[in-house]
Amino acid sequence: MKTLRSRITLSILLMVFGTVFILSLLLNTVIRYRFNDYMEKVEKERSDFIAQQLSSYYNSFSGTWDEGAIHGIGMFALYDGYFVRVTNANGKIVWDAWNHDMTLCAEIMDEITERMNERHIGAEVELVSVEYPIYSGRSTDDKSTILAGTITIQYYGPFFLSEEAAWFLDTLNAVLLIVGGISLVVSIIIGLLLARRIASPVTKSAEIARSIASGDYKIRFEEKTKMRELDDLTESINHLADGLLEQEALRKRLTADVAHELRTPLSAISAHLEAMSDGVWEPTKERLLSCYEESVRLSKLVSDLEKLAVADNENFNLNLAPVNLKKLSENTVATFEREIKEKELKVSVLGSETEVMLDAGRFTQVIANLLHNAIKHTPKGGEIKITVTSGAFTIEDTGEGIPEKDLPYIFERFYRVDPSRSRESGGTGIGLAIAKAIVKAHGGDIIATSQEGKGSRFEVRNI
Repeated sequence: MKTLRSRITLSILLMVFGTVFILSLLLNTVIRYRFNDYMEKVEKERSDFIAQQLSSYYNSFSGTWDEGAIHGIGMFALYDGYFVRVTNANGKIVWDAWNHDMTLCAEIMDEITERMNERHIGAEVELVSVEYPIYSGRSTDDKSTILAGTITIQYYGPFFLSEEAAWFLDTLNAVLLIVGGISLVVSIIIGLLLARRIASPVTKSAEIARSIASGDYKIRFEEKTKMRELDDLTESINHLADGLLEQEALRKRLTADVAHELRTPLSAISAHLEAMSDGVWEPTKERLLSCYEESVRLSKLVSDLEKLAVADNENFNLNLAPVNLKKLSENTVATFEREIKEKELKVSVLGSETEVMLDAGRFTQVIANLLHNAIKHTPKGGEIKITVTSGAFTIEDTGEGIPEKDLPYIFERFYRVDPSRSRESGGTGIGLAIAKAIVKAHGGDIIATSQEGKGSRFEVRNI
């Protein structure tokens, strides 16, 4: 099976070769087209120039042609591939290259034909004949011109290549071939280097991903590739490893927390019942009440877990209706009247009488969990302030605050800032997780901020 590096290398080489080939073909076609067009113009201009020279050797006074001069120009033009014929006004031939030297004309035609076939100019070659009428002046009535004769020039069209033009074309093709070859070699070298630069971090990222999949969450991609997309890939893998490592730690902690929360009441009940059944303790009312309290604590834990499971369910249904959030907050505060009086807390509900689409029963649980948390961690004589605005709910306290290191985890299941887990310090550690799940089901967010020793602030937004 081909490696990633070999596949990338092959892809780059094919892309480079294809690009160079297409560009070379396109460039050659454009140059050939422009060259053909240029040669056609040159041939026409050369033919016109020869005709102009020949016409200058007509004597309008005597009505005769200078055959010696015409012969010199005609022979010179013949070696360039132009076949000249001059006739007078009566159609009589003054000078004709074919009549003068047919053998030479045939040799020149054969040479031109062979040269054009070798060059593959891309156009059909044929003998073109152009006539130039020569006039000596106007007639006596000044209504028409007087024809002095006709110059006929034949050449291979649309054009033919001279030796110089053929040499230029050969040189141009050689330059294009050399440039194309150099470009291909340079592109291949760059492609190989680029393939190595791309393949190495991608391969290493794949190895790291496999290690992460096998449970090694501490591995990281440390190098920088200096390519934004690859750096984004490696950073994403590192973030994935960080997240999985964190989730693994939380999972292990969750397992330990669940075991602890279940073991404590079960151990207490088991010890009490064993002591009473063995006759060590008398089954007094107080001891039976202690067993009952532990069973209640266990039932509350199971109830909280059930609530959390329901809130986390994707099919969690909300009975939405317009709710006066301030009134709902005041009613919830009233249910905690005894706890508030015991700690002599000052609790106020501020804000506007705004109606929000909520599931009143579910959101009451959010307010209750947050308020219970605030009461529990606010010292005697402290203050708790609830503020209600359109689509937002905030509860602030002047309590002990939350350490900065614990803030990211307080909404996790069973997470409690107090590691001792004493009964006095609070409940099961599920209340905030339930609150977050219900808020999320309403499409909102819950954010906690705190300063240790000064208090905490929980804000529910976008509801």
